[in-house]
Amino acid sequence: MGEAYILDAVRTPVGRRGGALAAVHPADLGAHVLAELVRRSGVDPAAVDDVVLGCLDTVGPQAGDIARTAWLAAGLPEEVPGVTVDRQCGSSQQAVHFAAQAVLSGTQDLVVAGGVQSMSTIPIAFASRRAAEPLGLTEGPFAGSAGWRARYGDRPVDQFHGAELIATEWGITREDQEEFALRSHRRALRALDEGRFDRETVAYGPCTADEGPRRDTGAAKMAGLRPVVEGGTITAACSSQLSDGAAALLIASERAVREHGLTPRARVHHLSVRGEDPIRMLSAPIPATAHALRKTGMSIHDMDLIEVNEAFAPVVLAWLKETGADPEKVNVNGGAIALGHPLGATGTRLMTTLLHELERTGGRFGLQTMCEGGGQANVTVIERL
Repeated sequence: MGEAYILDAVRTPVGRRGGALAAVHPADLGAHVLAELVRRSGVDPAAVDDVVLGCLDTVGPQAGDIARTAWLAAGLPEEVPGVTVDRQCGSSQQAVHFAAQAVLSGTQDLVVAGGVQSMSTIPIAFASRRAAEPLGLTEGPFAGSAGWRARYGDRPVDQFHGAELIATEWGITREDQEEFALRSHRRALRALDEGRFDRETVAYGPCTADEGPRRDTGAAKMAGLRPVVEGGTITAACSSQLSDGAAALLIASERAVREHGLTPRARVHHLSVRGEDPIRMLSAPIPATAHALRKTGMSIHDMDLIEVNEAFAPVVLAWLKETGADPEKVNVNGGAIALGHPLGATGTRLMTTLLHELERTGGRFGLQTMCEGGGQANVTVIERL
């Protein structure tokens, strides 16, 4: 079997909800990174076999197969198709997996993988709640299923309760979470101040840098916030930010590299996805990472850099406890608590940052994982070339 290479990766800055990207049509947001990816890579866009984008809540301006819409909105060739993927928060990481699998199968040679989300335009969970109300469907995606109720009962299925279950099971205190959240902001601010994100981002109008990191936050401010769940430990300060953004990578086969005279920057060393308890929901990166390490014969200590999506602080803190990973290798430039989490785009935002940081530091292997709705988690290991 051949290789799946990463040729290039680019992202927009991540905008706060209601920030500088709030009025941008999601298709135009996606188009912006697609056009820039083609420009940077130098490939003939007509040679691209497919465009795979992650996106959640695909209603209104995010409906109608936004992968296809964004490609066309970028002025790129009509003969290139597109498909939109929903694996919840891991949608664009899954897009990378689908692109790499297509290349590894020998059926395609150049595939764009990415994601886009405008949470300012379409609020989180809009498709499963408010968009269903005109149809008389008010119970959400789980409660109306007899099969689901027979298996899982009427226990709450939402990310906040899942995060609280993790905090309780792994003995993670509110103070632990706030210390972690503060570190995320400090790392993100350091990365911004040192220009670490400059190469990977392409400005969109007035949005020239990530808007999420807060210079004015501190332990006292965090301590004053109310828990999201009554009697719980999770607050907004320890949660990922609602955001707008887009990111994209170009995946190529050995044949494409040879025939188009391209220079790969990394190769996909491993890709897998696993599931576990959908009620606890957010702990799946733990067994998924163990599975990936077994499959590769590698140790967590073989990884030079690691990205674990900061959906909530307990997700990463529990993962660190179980894996024994070095915290100094994990989310070194901050994570979604500081930088934001534009759901459908975060997978490729993380991978774009991981690739560029491996190049900046001279690291070889990078691992990425993230929790996803339904109790799932993707794991990707890339090797810098």
